[in-house]
Amino acid sequence: MALAAPASLRDLRATAAHVMVTTTLATLSSIALAAPLAGQQQGDRPTLRAGRLEGVIRLDGRLDEPGWAAADSIGLTQVEPDEGGTATARTVVRVLAGPEAILIGVIAYDPDPAAIVSFSKAPDSDLENEDHIRLVLDTFQDGRTGYIFAVNPSGARLDALVANQGEGENRDWDAIWDAASRRTEVGWSVEIWLPIKSLIYGRGLRSWGFNLERRIARLQETDRWAGPQRDMRIGQTSRAGLLIDLPEFDLGLGLSVRPALTTGIEKPGPGAEIDETFHPSLDVTQRIGANLLASLTVNTDFAETEVDTRQTNLTRFPLFFPEKRTFFLEGTDIFDYGLGLETFRGPELLPFFSRRIGLVETEDGGVTVPLRLGAKLNGRAGGTNLGGLVARTGSEDGVAPAATLGVARVKRNIMGESSVGFVATAGDPLGRSGAWLVGPDFVYRTSRLGGSKNLLVGAWALLTGRDGLSGDRSAVGFKIDYPNDLWDVNLIYKRIGDGFDPSLGFVPRPAVHIADLNLSFQPRPGRLGLRQCFFELRPRYVADLSGEWESYRLFTAPLNCRFESGDRFEFNWAPEGERLDEPFEVFDGVRIQPGTYHVTRWRLEAEFAEKRPLSGQITWWFGGFFDGTRHQIILNAALKPSALLALEVEGERNIVRLPAGRFTTDLVGTRLNLNLSPDLQISSFVQYDNESRTFGSNTRVRWRFSPPGALFVVYNHNLLHPSDDSWRFDSSQLLIKAQYAFRY
Repeated sequence: MALAAPASLRDLRATAAHVMVTTTLATLSSIALAAPLAGQQQGDRPTLRAGRLEGVIRLDGRLDEPGWAAADSIGLTQVEPDEGGTATARTVVRVLAGPEAILIGVIAYDPDPAAIVSFSKAPDSDLENEDHIRLVLDTFQDGRTGYIFAVNPSGARLDALVANQGEGENRDWDAIWDAASRRTEVGWSVEIWLPIKSLIYGRGLRSWGFNLERRIARLQETDRWAGPQRDMRIGQTSRAGLLIDLPEFDLGLGLSVRPALTTGIEKPGPGAEIDETFHPSLDVTQRIGANLLASLTVNTDFAETEVDTRQTNLTRFPLFFPEKRTFFLEGTDIFDYGLGLETFRGPELLPFFSRRIGLVETEDGGVTVPLRLGAKLNGRAGGTNLGGLVARTGSEDGVAPAATLGVARVKRNIMGESSVGFVATAGDPLGRSGAWLVGPDFVYRTSRLGGSKNLLVGAWALLTGRDGLSGDRSAVGFKIDYPNDLWDVNLIYKRIGDGFDPSLGFVPRPAVHIADLNLSFQPRPGRLGLRQCFFELRPRYVADLSGEWESYRLFTAPLNCRFESGDRFEFNWAPEGERLDEPFEVFDGVRIQPGTYHVTRWRLEAEFAEKRPLSGQITWWFGGFFDGTRHQIILNAALKPSALLALEVEGERNIVRLPAGRFTTDLVGTRLNLNLSPDLQISSFVQYDNESRTFGSNTRVRWRFSPPGALFVVYNHNLLHPSDDSWRFDSSQLLIKAQYAFRY
């Protein structure tokens, strides 16, 4: 792909005629060595000067144009396994910037190129256990938010938003950008093209927060430019370096128009007539300056969205399924609220859960309600984060009437890394009147406690209402978190009222006090082949609003160690208890009676490093379960013989023996990925569980024929396996969707 300054979309696809067959390794080496490492300091932050993007740059991963040689460069420092040590292999990083695009070029030398680990080509693949380059841009220089981009030697691309102020990543966000990787006899190299129109940034800034790290999977090594300490994560933009001397960017009109058309056929059930689908839709976004983005969606279609992964539920609380629809994922970092609402078990309270819009839960499962119109505003202005969303859903007979739903979020940056904010929602997806929610939150954060340690303290409070809603309609909570490499400690408390039932939220367990303490000591022995061990103590206590206990659990990890190879072994001991005031059906026809139950459960777990073509994890939980026993066996395995083909298998079996009855649950899923190129993939996801007795397959072809354009072919097929052991047709659907974004 050839890129000029300014970059043009018509130049985005490379052709064989453009490949410069005369490029040699000597040229590559001379480019890498042409300029000395030029990182400087601005205060305590290293800096990299962006070179000028001029002439034609061909996006082929070669870095052989003269512009690259003239740009300043930086190198990386080892974070793991030798903190602050010299990186095993040299990495050279350069940046070019023009009015309409930023280009990042990386040469990743490797003393043993044949041992490079790279299995993935599909977009948004989990690259953690492969060789890859990961960079972060803090385009507002607020030290709290940012964009993350990653590329591996096979050309797989991942984009994400910084989440939880650097503690995590939201990988569901998608942008228009491109990259090209290539292998060489001295390692690999990559060029990354980021159009300015894909980013929201602070008006008038001539420098952005910038950081980059490299993973060498076979050595379990991580190298980083800024903040090369184990206590830091690359997503912590408060410790990023600076990319300086940026030009004045040109957004043009700032208008993007993305029409889409979905067509297909569907047979919704046995004996039903075949329905034909012709569904046009339109997404429009308009920049309001450099730092705000207004979005409009009309007659929205989500045909390309992957189906939910099934889960086994042997509790009395509802399951959580994450949002996967593109419109709701854009700018989701703006709507992040509070600390301590989510734990490793999943969300325990969300004031705004976007799946409430267009997806209605009924006794028979989820029902899709048409999304007629949606409008959204997200961005930042003067240190204030702004987010607003309004949606109009259509009616569905017997399920829900048409409804108007909305959420607003404001968060103000204060002090060095802290914030104070407010959230509000209005409307009810079931048409119930007078529905609302409001609440403030506060987060204090520092990444310089004692010089370099992390500390977070957060508190929040919510109040909700709806006509006919009674009881205590409030919820409050706080979290104190010390997330560092040697000690990772946090205390979380939540109080949720018995009448706290937000119409657009998710609350699986109301009317409780919940207290969690998580204490983890994580030494690095440096002998016996051990990389790091995690000695964990996680007591949890749940009481009703009168103070009487409902649940407790003492999760311990006397042994949880990761080896230098990346393999891991864990042993757990977990006493737990439940007090039931009412019976509940744990499985079809099997009921747990009211009473007090005290049991002990144990776990053995082995994980085999994903750097190998064959990897996986096996988990065995065993011990008491209410007044009986339960064995839970979970298997996840992946076979990746090459970047072209990957087979993943996941399964769970629960063998439960209770006085009220015996039963076994089985859940099996397989995913076959055929990665013809980073732009063309065929995937098939097959699931079966013996509770619903349904077999479902979701097969998708995804072809990104240009960065702004994509074609999807989706085929869903479901079979039912009733009690007479005969397979029967349940439903099928074939959809074709094409979309293209015109940017002005």
